[in-house]
Amino acid sequence: MAKRMTKKEKERVDAVLERLDREYTTEYRCYLNYETPWQLLIATILSAQCTDARVNIVTKELFQKYPSLEAFASASLEELEQDIKPTGFYRNKAKNIIACTQRLLEVYGGVVPNDIEELTSLAGVGRKTANVIRGNIYHEPSIVVDTHVKRISRKLGFTREEDPEKIEFELMRVLPKDHWILFNIHIITLGRSICTARSPKCEECFLKEYCPSCGKK
Repeated sequence: MAKRMTKKEKERVDAVLERLDREYTTEYRCYLNYETPWQLLIATILSAQCTDARVNIVTKELFQKYPSLEAFASASLEELEQDIKPTGFYRNKAKNIIACTQRLLEVYGGVVPNDIEELTSLAGVGRKTANVIRGNIYHEPSIVVDTHVKRISRKLGFTREEDPEKIEFELMRVLPKDHWILFNIHIITLGRSICTARSPKCEECFLKEYCPSCGKK
């Protein structure tokens, strides 16, 4: 769709975004709890293959036990593994968090960078995590392709791609820049409440007239 958007297709995209704005407002919000940029970075690493709600439960105690980058950087691997075990894939996550915080201290003086190449040079940080930081901390227009965005963007016909990075770049062409961050926020809400993966409530959806997948699983 992105390569050759017709006037009709652009009008449909605009209508979808207008409905999303009306339903969910244009307020920016993050579903992960954090107080500092490095806390959001760690929380986002933990959120891979894990719900935000569970991550928030874990980080409530985690950030009290490890109140600084230095505390994470010098943490016992085995102990950190146990601390984050409920988030799943805890061995890789613990290893990445320690390596990531060490590099933040050694290379960036403890400051989380905003450049996507520098962010993705950190252990455990891919484009999704980097764009969460860029959008929420630095307010840089960024598209975060999580499972909801991937699934629902395909259902809406905004992309046919499967690879998250290809979806990101296609959505960058389809969506106006002022909606790059909002789109993720809106689609997460839609995906959790109406357009659920197992049983989408198409008849209740305010986007049904614009969705070519309406009524299809």
